[in-house]
Amino acid sequence: MADASIENAGLIIVDKDAGMTSHDVVSRCRKLFNTRRVGHAGTLDPMATGVLVVGIERATKLLGLLSLTTKSYVATIRLGAATDTDDREGQVISRADAAHLGDDEIVAGVAALTGDIEQVPARVSAIKVDGRRAHALARTGAEFDLAARPVTVSRFDIAAIRRTDDGWVDVVVAVDCSAGTYIRSLARDLGSALQVGGHLTTLRRTAVGPFTLEHARTLEALREQPGLSLTIDDAAKLSFPHRDIDADEAESISQGRWLTPIGRKETYVVIDPDGRAIALVQEKGRRASSVMVVRPATLR
Repeated sequence: MADASIENAGLIIVDKDAGMTSHDVVSRCRKLFNTRRVGHAGTLDPMATGVLVVGIERATKLLGLLSLTTKSYVATIRLGAATDTDDREGQVISRADAAHLGDDEIVAGVAALTGDIEQVPARVSAIKVDGRRAHALARTGAEFDLAARPVTVSRFDIAAIRRTDDGWVDVVVAVDCSAGTYIRSLARDLGSALQVGGHLTTLRRTAVGPFTLEHARTLEALREQPGLSLTIDDAAKLSFPHRDIDADEAESISQGRWLTPIGRKETYVVIDPDGRAIALVQEKGRRASSVMVVRPATLR
């Protein structure tokens, strides 16, 4: 039988406004969709805009299983000053005229930060230091160091270089990177390498995994016309490889039993003859068992 938690379950791809936390977005969506079962994946800083993935009803269970390992951004890096937060909202801690920088120097600096690199996270990140978030420690004025971590910057393209009359150089960039990469740290490190300081002035996330701005709607648009970006079926089918199963197999897996494996290593979604996502499955040994039943037998 159908159930409201299935019929109303899915993802909202929000185009987040600047000045809001990710939790603010969740709170708004709870009111808009009249449910407490709302969560988000891939936190977005208040300064940033763009793609935030929000789960509604049963789709909140999908959030931790989604492959959101690649992210895309467009950003503006200002060369000529460093700040204590590596973005425009922090206090300036050094200032230098960047007018002397040639385009070739900037291009070379960007190239050096492309590929597999070691990156020190921003001091205002959510990384834990002795059990406390780095950003909370930073606000107390505490001294601490964050260890460099391996990240992958698969694309770091310069879209424009703009020079101002007061010695700033603004570099507009497009970045594709692995999860855990801090764009503000790229700005900091580019400025440091060029010996003028750098920080982020704008940041817009254009994609998280398979979810892009094409799927996204602003909260204002959602207020005017609430609705899912993707049903739970569409979200599962977009996010995972498919395996078609027959009605008997669908009944079995929906009741918590397992299927015969077919030799696949990745998590995949099994689809019944009606095109519905029944479960996310992983194979181990002689069993293909569910890691999440999208449609339990009680809700079908």
